[in-house]
Amino acid sequence: MTGTGRLAAARRFFPILEWGKTYNRDTLTNDAVAAVIVTIMLIPQSLAYALLAGLPAEVGLYASILPLVAYAIFGTSRALAVGPVAVVSLMTAAAVGNIAAQGTAEYIAAAVILAFLSGLMLLVMGVFRLGFLANFLSHPVIAGFISASGILIAASQLGQILGIKAGGHNLVELLHGIVANIGQTNPITLAIGAGATAFLFWVRKGLKPMLLGAGVAPRLADILAKAGPVAAVAVTTLLAWGLGLADRGVAIVGDIPQGLPPFTLPQFDADIWMSLAGSAALISVIGFVESVSVAQTLAAKKRQRIDPDQELVGLGASNIASALSGGYPVTGGFARSVVNFDAGAETPAAGAFTAVGILLAALLLTPLLYFLPKATLAATIIVAVLSLVDLGIVRRTWAYSKADFFAVSATILLTLGFGVETGVSAGVLLSIVLFLYKTSRPHVAEVGLVPGTQHFRNIRRHRVETDPSIVTIRIDESLYFANARYLEDFIYDRVVGDRAIRHVVLMCSAVNEIDMSALESLEALNHRLNEIGIRLHLSEVKGPVMDRLERTHFLDELSGRVFLSQFEAMRALQPGGETGPAPLRC
Repeated sequence: MTGTGRLAAARRFFPILEWGKTYNRDTLTNDAVAAVIVTIMLIPQSLAYALLAGLPAEVGLYASILPLVAYAIFGTSRALAVGPVAVVSLMTAAAVGNIAAQGTAEYIAAAVILAFLSGLMLLVMGVFRLGFLANFLSHPVIAGFISASGILIAASQLGQILGIKAGGHNLVELLHGIVANIGQTNPITLAIGAGATAFLFWVRKGLKPMLLGAGVAPRLADILAKAGPVAAVAVTTLLAWGLGLADRGVAIVGDIPQGLPPFTLPQFDADIWMSLAGSAALISVIGFVESVSVAQTLAAKKRQRIDPDQELVGLGASNIASALSGGYPVTGGFARSVVNFDAGAETPAAGAFTAVGILLAALLLTPLLYFLPKATLAATIIVAVLSLVDLGIVRRTWAYSKADFFAVSATILLTLGFGVETGVSAGVLLSIVLFLYKTSRPHVAEVGLVPGTQHFRNIRRHRVETDPSIVTIRIDESLYFANARYLEDFIYDRVVGDRAIRHVVLMCSAVNEIDMSALESLEALNHRLNEIGIRLHLSEVKGPVMDRLERTHFLDELSGRVFLSQFEAMRALQPGGETGPAPLRC
């Protein structure tokens, strides 16, 4: 490999070498300001999401330090903010809860293993450029899963808001627990939780306009609005401390270890690794899909681009870094990334600066959080996850595609009824089934010539010219094992009983691939049509498809010809038409 090739390879795996060479003081200032805003937002979220995952609060801080640094080195998005997120936290709790009980050392160790496994899977997928696999997941199905997860997460926090115990893995269990124990509601806890929730909703929608109306500078107003959760944490912590609310039944976070994240090596236990492998794969795929969706959306706004395969490497390195620092699985967060973008982040260095802020919080601020009510963190989670709920996807898919509607509805119902693991597994399976179903029944149309042109259109939609001896079939899909028989049946049904037909032309302008099963189907079709006196022709075959066909015996055995265009086929095959050599390459 030449020096230029080595440099290109290094820049592919280390994007920091690309954007780092143009880094300057102005960029540093913008990244630093964005980091301050995201840090303010991330501290309470990290604590809350760790509790949602069934882990000690400090684990959320640990998962928000080294992963951000790793992504700054390996990631390609200029605005993606990596860290703990609600859906992955819920999936972590569901996966690790099958291995050990919450609150035990084994539970924490299993969460570390889960992060490490997820990181390895993402890293391997990135190195081998397997990012395209995520394209098999239907976005409406994923949206349905995330909406259902948001409802589950919000319901799981109602117990903390009420000050009662109400556990469960699905919506039925959670609601049953709440109803059964609602008589034990702690009024003080309810006042704190409901008050914090209402305040945070107001901060999200109303504080910034109010500050702007009062003449506050836009940047300062934005920072103050994003600091809403910090204000809720500070006020309720002071109340809990000053009024001794812990002695009156209000659950508090308690002691949070102060100091640097511990260096942690994942335990190697083959049984645990095998038990967590499936969950790690699901977390990896869901996290990657959401991260790439957010990253691509934000990059497009500044006419930038991301590399999905390198994003796999960046997210993989982030998860491995999280595991090595005692954290749990992380991914790109939608809300934090949007805040990071809006705050003016220009490079992934903003994430590294955010990591410094979280590190300082872990070193200096954790003693101040001893009296933090868990109801406040529950309110933070509820407000954050309800923004993910988009039940309108059900109405939109019903109006646009019934197949998508049933897939989305099934994913939502299974997630709510049977839990997050069943829901995400169903979502992945339904995405694949939906793809196979749609491509197994491709749009196939009989076409004719638009008068006065050389264009061919569907005979059912346009007034076109046809010849009774020629049937032209246009296939609007690549041909592969799942749809080859469908095309065969369509053509047989069309030609049987019509004694005037002498030629069948397959118009292949939309065919990008013909696999071995489809090739065998075409060979059988050619043979059976030839037996009843009908010649099979191809037109508008793309070059790469033609290259592969020429490596087989199919063209030698083809009863008809290969035409450069459908117009030439029609002109040549009509009675008294032209004749010429075949095959022709498109």
